[in-house]
Amino acid sequence: MTVRPRRSVLYMPGANARALDKARTLPADGLILDLEDSVSPDAKELARAQVLEAVRRGGYGRRELIIRVNGLDTPWGHADLVAAASSGADAVLIPKIDSGEGVRQAERVLANAGAPDGLKLWVMMETPHAMLNAKDIAGASQRVACLVMGTSDLTKDLNALNTQMRLPMLTSLGLTLLAAKAYRLAVLDGVHVDLEDEAGFAGSCRQGRELGFDGKTLIHPRQIGPANSAFGPTEQEVAQARTLIAAHADALAQGKGITVVGGKLVETLHVEQARRTVALAEAIAVAGEG
Repeated sequence: MTVRPRRSVLYMPGANARALDKARTLPADGLILDLEDSVSPDAKELARAQVLEAVRRGGYGRRELIIRVNGLDTPWGHADLVAAASSGADAVLIPKIDSGEGVRQAERVLANAGAPDGLKLWVMMETPHAMLNAKDIAGASQRVACLVMGTSDLTKDLNALNTQMRLPMLTSLGLTLLAAKAYRLAVLDGVHVDLEDEAGFAGSCRQGRELGFDGKTLIHPRQIGPANSAFGPTEQEVAQARTLIAAHADALAQGKGITVVGGKLVETLHVEQARRTVALAEAIAVAGEG
């Protein structure tokens, strides 16, 4: 089983050369090199050039590199996509998508620009239309690999409030999760914008993992460690997973389809989840060595 850790995915402003360089040393699983929200209009061209040069230079180890482009309805979006097509990045993150057709438009630009088959599309889920069309978006292209919650924009569009339990977001989080899981895509929770609210950040990470998110998008390096801890399996969870796998294997060897471990029934579905836990732990260990 191949699992790629995405516990922590940090936005890095493309116009900040020092930040792009520092990112090479940060313990994040992924980096979103941003050309959109964090870049002012007069710095768009500079940001694109710096991001392309940073990816070309490399040195990011096993970190997943994603370029967030501007929307195709902006003056920079088409050129961003064309440039990203041959950048060497792992994925392109497209913003402000309302439907599957928006994904297909981006895919056509990438294909016409000669993008390799391995270049994936990540999609920002940040509008009410995106929530209503989540299934269409998730299944729009074979390139789609990850859905990313844009909770800040969504909160604004809903005229909702930022609350500790994020109740105004639960419907949107659930719709995106369902679409991602139905199409076997990765799915990342949105950012927590209050850097001083450490308890709130920890709570949103805990909630995100409980809901089924693979990780969280971040706005500051100080959030990486807590996100890695929250979305990575604990030693106890890994040990328990290995115990379940071994017990199930013994049961199969005896011609049994189920077994009991610690008073709990263990079936194939539990073993599949246990294998994913072990695979994730092993992938994290390998990434740490890199």
